[in-house]
Amino acid sequence: MNPWILAIRPRTLPAAIGPLLVGNILALELDQFSILIAGTSMLCGILLQVAVNLANDYFDFKSGVDTEERLGPVRVTQSGLLAPERVRNAMVLSLLLALIVGSYLIYHGGWPIALLAIAVIGGALGYSGGPYPLASHGLGEVAAFVFFGLVAVVGSYFLQAGETSTAAWILGSAIGCLNAAIMLVNNTRDIDTDAKAGKRTLAVRMGIGQARVLYQALVYLPFALIIGSFFLGFLPGAPVLLTGLSLVLARKLNSDFSVTSGEALNPLLGRTAKLTMVFSGLFSIGLFFV
Repeated sequence: MNPWILAIRPRTLPAAIGPLLVGNILALELDQFSILIAGTSMLCGILLQVAVNLANDYFDFKSGVDTEERLGPVRVTQSGLLAPERVRNAMVLSLLLALIVGSYLIYHGGWPIALLAIAVIGGALGYSGGPYPLASHGLGEVAAFVFFGLVAVVGSYFLQAGETSTAAWILGSAIGCLNAAIMLVNNTRDIDTDAKAGKRTLAVRMGIGQARVLYQALVYLPFALIIGSFFLGFLPGAPVLLTGLSLVLARKLNSDFSVTSGEALNPLLGRTAKLTMVFSGLFSIGLFFV
């Protein structure tokens, strides 16, 4: 496979696409809805996800976290497929492109979006790099919940509506849980090599038993959130009912995760990302036809 495709990690892109899709579809009925804003926010989100993946590949190699003992998919820097400088430059280019594309969103959304942009770029660089890497201090799942849940859904809705809504916060929390679950699978797979390298991820701190309990909570809680919100009158019934079909995937994932460890978790990483996309897609279809 082309090493740049490996570096970009296409299977992780649903983490960015899903919440942005929901945030924009949630605003579809508004008179001021803009397809240009929707498309621009989607492109910006994808560029930021690519930048995060490249940063993770580069900084984990530089810090010695990625070694020959790694169990996950090939890392292009550690494996020697791409020189570290090329991966670093591609990361910087992705961030610059995201900033250029996002400048229109900042112009449209004003200072709140400018502050979000600063926070997002800081998070992209600080996830694996910097003086206090979030991933190495048990905050990777929290970062995924915040940036690929709350920020993505609420931020994209705010760009369209000029304000936030209860529904956007609920859906941001739900999708944030699913994206945090993706991160947890990744960190649980690497629990032994991360511990050896001194990378104190949440999985390392909790142990594999508690990580499995947390994963179960993260994949089931989104369904509890949307069902409870329907009964409280915050969400319409059609998208909630349709999204409930993806509970079958969640149950299968939880069952497999509870008996799997190490390299065998690699397929579950992509399948958990798929759950995020299916959950987001079904809810968006339901909203579209309400």
